[in-house]
Amino acid sequence: MPRGLFVTGTDTGVGKTIVSAALMHRHRRSGPIGYWKPIQTGIEEDDDTAVVRELGACSDAEIFTEGIRLPRPLSPHLAARLAGENIAIKDLEVMASRLSKDRAWMIEGAGGALVPLNDSELMTDWIARLGLPVVVAARSGLGTINHTLLTLEALRARSLRVTGVVMVGEHNVENRRAIERYGNTVVLGEMPLFGELTASKVGSWAAASLDLEGTLLRNFAQ
Repeated sequence: MPRGLFVTGTDTGVGKTIVSAALMHRHRRSGPIGYWKPIQTGIEEDDDTAVVRELGACSDAEIFTEGIRLPRPLSPHLAARLAGENIAIKDLEVMASRLSKDRAWMIEGAGGALVPLNDSELMTDWIARLGLPVVVAARSGLGTINHTLLTLEALRARSLRVTGVVMVGEHNVENRRAIERYGNTVVLGEMPLFGELTASKVGSWAAASLDLEGTLLRNFAQ
């Protein structure tokens, strides 16, 4: 299995992809890294791999393009069923075995931590099989405390290692304090909603504000 991090979220559309791009900027100088999106739904409308390639200023060697690509923007299990396909963790493992061993990989999930992949397996089962530490992307606004604490609880109940949270949106000091205190975790950064998304802006923010203590580097799976 690869080493690196798994990026999940409290929900769909919370900013996992932009957080993944920022992680590429932040940790590239520490050694070879790469990005992989194993499952993408709604591929006609969204291509997270292309987004990270652009916003993370990634080289071809830093992007692994293989994966399950489904047409409808739905939960993986439903998108697969409607496409006449089935997502199986054993197939994802075969793909993962082809990841370069000399890189630490930022692997991005689809939707939230507990989305179903098929009739019996959840995203958390896939994370557990990979054995990677987890970064949680969360909104910064109203409702995030409950959603984030539930996500942290679900991950830990399955003995998954949480390395921290990245909050996305307007700065909210009270929500940050609550997540860190009640979630017994660290907020690794507070990403603003950029007016215009560019690799330069994402990279500048990552260098100045993301994982300044090097927490993630210390937690990369070996």
